[in-house]
Amino acid sequence: MATTMAMASPAVIQSNANQLSSMGFSFSSGSLRHQIKPIKLESMKLGRRVGQAYASALSDQGEYYSEKPPTPLLDTINYPIHMKNLSIRAYPHKILTGRRHKMPTLRQTNGLSGFTKRSESEYDCFGAGHSSTSISAGLGMAVGRDLKGKNNHVISVIGDGAMTAGQAFEAMNNAGYLDSNMIVILNDNKQVSLPTANLDGPIPPVGALSSALSKLQSSKPLRELREVAKGVTKQLGAPMHELAAKVDVYARGMISGSRSTLFEELGLYYIGPVDGHNIDDLLTILRDVKATHTTGPVLIHVVTEKGRGYPYAERAADKYHGVAKFDPATGKQFKGKAPTQTYTTYFAEALISEAEADKNIVAIHAAMGGGTGLNMFSKRFPTRCFDVGIAEQHAVTFAAGLACEGLKPFCAIYSSFLQRAYDQVIHDVDLQKLPVRFAMDRAGLVGADGPTHCGAFDVTYLACLPNMVVMAPSNESELFHMVATAVAIDDRPSCFRFPRGNGVGAQLPPGNKGVPLEIGKGRILVEGDRVALLGYGTVVQNCLAASALLEEQDLSVTVADARFCKPLDRDLIRSLAREHEVLITVEEGTIGGFGSHVAHFLTLDGFLDGKLKWRPMVLPDHYIEHGAPNDQMVEAGLTASHIAASVLNVLGRTREALQVMS
Repeated sequence: MATTMAMASPAVIQSNANQLSSMGFSFSSGSLRHQIKPIKLESMKLGRRVGQAYASALSDQGEYYSEKPPTPLLDTINYPIHMKNLSIRAYPHKILTGRRHKMPTLRQTNGLSGFTKRSESEYDCFGAGHSSTSISAGLGMAVGRDLKGKNNHVISVIGDGAMTAGQAFEAMNNAGYLDSNMIVILNDNKQVSLPTANLDGPIPPVGALSSALSKLQSSKPLRELREVAKGVTKQLGAPMHELAAKVDVYARGMISGSRSTLFEELGLYYIGPVDGHNIDDLLTILRDVKATHTTGPVLIHVVTEKGRGYPYAERAADKYHGVAKFDPATGKQFKGKAPTQTYTTYFAEALISEAEADKNIVAIHAAMGGGTGLNMFSKRFPTRCFDVGIAEQHAVTFAAGLACEGLKPFCAIYSSFLQRAYDQVIHDVDLQKLPVRFAMDRAGLVGADGPTHCGAFDVTYLACLPNMVVMAPSNESELFHMVATAVAIDDRPSCFRFPRGNGVGAQLPPGNKGVPLEIGKGRILVEGDRVALLGYGTVVQNCLAASALLEEQDLSVTVADARFCKPLDRDLIRSLAREHEVLITVEEGTIGGFGSHVAHFLTLDGFLDGKLKWRPMVLPDHYIEHGAPNDQMVEAGLTASHIAASVLNVLGRTREALQVMS
């Protein structure tokens, strides 16, 4: 149902004081006032229609497919002025806010974003792509409302998985102190909204609050809300309490000696648990809470089932978190078979091979076992793999503690997610020179996930750290060698990045066992004499393709694979600078990264005082929107044609440059 889908991810919804929010409240805006009434049966039918439209819209995008049924009532819901939403993926919200006709463009070039986005719609009050931000954003909106003397309502929706992040507790603590009116809806679906499956099926989020959440009497003297809670309790049966209440609650510290919940200790009035699939109950509770004249934050604990309404998703919520095209009748997904595996899989295989030979190797991820490939590692070494929940800051410092005890931790976190733990990387790891290894997946452009997940900044923010070894493989074989190199580096921290997508077909090392590389040493792939292309990471493949294009223009090109950004291969760079007229550095990262380090060295060494023509090629200084990977690479100006054209332009051959680009 719409409620389930919308609430499966963090959300912030604002509604005017005289209007009812879309989260179970009736619409009352303009012409909609006489079309949509607060009726029970129709509200449930509407939920089904939203779900059907949601399913239909995702057909060719590899998300979902079904026949699009006629929905005359839904068609009238185009622009509810009061409906605003912040959500990691609020597809039903998009359908209800005038974007239903654009749903077939979801996550495609120039189409709708997979996330809420302020620039896409006035109804998206806050952009989201990363977890656990909704309470903080909602509290800011509530306080801003109060300072401006407004009286609208603010509702933050957050999942139980997102509650594992420290920011959620920081926000609740502050909300309890500031005591501004706001409603927090905790969607407890026993799963992080991430691909957290292991090889045997879905697993619950580690440390999930859902295993300890239960309805308790409040110690906060709010008479009106107490009456609301009593009314809610009458509507809920014993089975609902049995579903949400778990054993060992005291051991998990969710209840204090005063018999109040953790949320109430933080200053939020607690109501629940509530059956999230019972629309009548939700409507009653939300209306009553909204109508209550009291102050302070309220938390409503809603229990839902991920994938509710589609049997295949209910049985395997992990596999249906994000899916390829599939047959709705059978649930069979139509996944194309690539000739090579993903870089994620190659990383996991490399780490397993190393761990077979070294019992000190351990792995850490932040609720991303499937996304990082560490579910494979966990299957082989269940006691040596740690899922810390959506808590990247903790993951990094936890890894630092493991390193203190002589273990060899590999902290596998997406490039964009590691941004959330930057202080820990500096203070707890690099400053202390602890040998934590960072494996950064999703480096560079990430296609349909867009700018929120783009790994554009990691080289810039890590290569500036004094003790960090910074690497990037040019293909899957090099990735195996860099995993082995990271294992061998035991006196300082190290990191390596690799992209989303599949390998290029490079020959893998025997037994998936890489060979440690010499630190700070690159390699020459193609020998030339006038132009040198120095690539960092998998964009080296584009440099090789560019050299073939330049050969057609009678140019002899050297192609080099830097391998390391820090320490730089100074001898290699000196050689390239001395022996070539043109030196182009190429990377799939932002300014301040590999090219900046090369330029700094060339400047200090005096090479830029002479005849050398050096040009950097980096990601442009703006966020690249979601779309097909090839389209993104074109916009970034990092295709083989762009590289070749840059060389020709430097040489003054603009006519040939235009021909290459055409």
